[in-house]
Amino acid sequence: MEPAVKKTTPALEQLSPSFGSSFLVRQFEKSSPNQNPFWHFHPEIELVHVEGGNGKRHIGNHISYYQDGDLMLIGSNVPHYGFTDRLTGNKSETVIQIKEDFLGPAFLDLPEMDGIKRLFQTARQGIAFHGTTKVYLGHRIRTLVDRDPFDRLIEILNILHEMANSEDMEVLHSESVAVTSSPENKSRINKIFDHVREHYKDDISLEAIAEVASMTVPSFCRYFKKATGKTFTHFVNEYRVVHASKLLAEGSLNITDICLECGFNNFSHFNGQFKAITGKSPSEYRKELKSLIA
Repeated sequence: MEPAVKKTTPALEQLSPSFGSSFLVRQFEKSSPNQNPFWHFHPEIELVHVEGGNGKRHIGNHISYYQDGDLMLIGSNVPHYGFTDRLTGNKSETVIQIKEDFLGPAFLDLPEMDGIKRLFQTARQGIAFHGTTKVYLGHRIRTLVDRDPFDRLIEILNILHEMANSEDMEVLHSESVAVTSSPENKSRINKIFDHVREHYKDDISLEAIAEVASMTVPSFCRYFKKATGKTFTHFVNEYRVVHASKLLAEGSLNITDICLECGFNNFSHFNGQFKAITGKSPSEYRKELKSLIA
C-alpha cells in the first residue's frame, strides 16, 4: 500500500531546449548531480532513466521505491519530485523533456504515430518500465547525449515506439494526475520572457528584470534558476546566440555587425558565448552553412 502523500502546491518548471534541438536532453553524473528535487511540473513529457542505485519514485499521489535504477515516462503537467540525490547511489541520470507537439500539431495524428500518441496519453498517469525494457532502452537513452541532433531525433522516436509496445510497463495511477499552473506563476514567467524578447539587444540588469518580476534580486535569481534550470545571464546569452545564428544564416551582415545587433558589445565575449553554446565560432558556423548550400 502506498503511504499518504502530503499535499503541497507544485511549482511550474519552465524549460527550453538546447541550441539546435527541438527537445531537451540532460545527463547528470555523480560529480554533477541533478539539483532539482523539488515538487514541480511542466508542460513537457519527461523521460527519465536512472542508471543503478535505489531511490524513491514520487509521481502525483504515487510513492514507491525503485531498485537497481529506473526508467519512467511522466506525462504533461504531471507533478513529481526529482528521483536522485546524494544518497541514491546511482551512476548517472538522463532526463529527456519533450512537448507533445514537438514535431508539429498534426504529427501525432499520423496513423504511424498511433502507438506513441496512446503512450503520451497513458503517461499522464505516470509509467514505470521494468525488466529487459529498462535495461535495453536505458543503455540507448544514455547514449543520446553523444548523438548529433538528427540521429538523436530518430533514436528518440524509436525509443518511444518500443516503449509503446513494451510488456514491461507499469501504469502508476488509475487516471490522469495532471495539474495546471497558477495564473500568477504563468504571468510572472511570461513577463520575464516577454521582456527578454523585447530587450535582448539592450543591457538587461538583474535589478531591472527583478523589478519586472516584482521581486528582489536574490529572490528573482533563486526563482529563475529553479523555474528554468539556467541562470538569467545564461538564458539571455543563449537567446542572443540563437538570434545571431539566424542572422549568420541570412548572410547579409558581417559578423561584427551581428555581434552588436544581438546585444553583445564585446566581440571576444560574443565569440566565446557563441562557441560555448553551439560548439562553433560564428565564422565556423557561417562557413559550414555556406558549404551545405554550395
